[in-house]
Amino acid sequence: MSATTILRHSRGLCQFAKLAQATPSVRSFHGQPALWSSFRSSQPVQPIEQYPEIEVVQNPPEWKYVERLLPPKTVPKPLAKNEYPSGWQPQKADGTELGYFVARTKNHMVPVYLNTTFRGQRRLTVVRRIQGDIWALERDLRSVVEQARNGKLCATRVNELSGQIYIHGDYVDVLREHLKAKGF
Repeated sequence: MSATTILRHSRGLCQFAKLAQATPSVRSFHGQPALWSSFRSSQPVQPIEQYPEIEVVQNPPEWKYVERLLPPKTVPKPLAKNEYPSGWQPQKADGTELGYFVARTKNHMVPVYLNTTFRGQRRLTVVRRIQGDIWALERDLRSVVEQARNGKLCATRVNELSGQIYIHGDYVDVLREHLKAKGF
């Protein structure tokens, strides 16, 4: 059995076998140009004389136009305002009077997330980046969630090593607003 016979019998490669027999120089698979090509199909490196000359300039006056297009290396600190249009609030508390501290992320956001598993049937709210007395924060967050649930108990799990608290259910908005009100 030849290679073309095997290709004809396999399901999606029949057109490729016909194309390879008809035009061996075309790099195409089902009419798409060079999508699955490898380095072997690219042009070999030519002598250095055939490439254009380049000049490395250390500080040209045009560089300022390029610099403004480059992304910043770190997320800049937000400008201090009384109120932001998006409702975002800067972190105010340092956690000394409460005994615990919830650090913001590198994008200055409150680290409260929603984990969904089992095809969306299980929802866990996760509070991360906790420092200090994690058990006092867990009691505080549990009372806030129970208040949102009209007095019903809620299940929580504390991971001291990673500084995370897991709360059963979707309470991301409630906990974010509570942490923002506390100054975190």
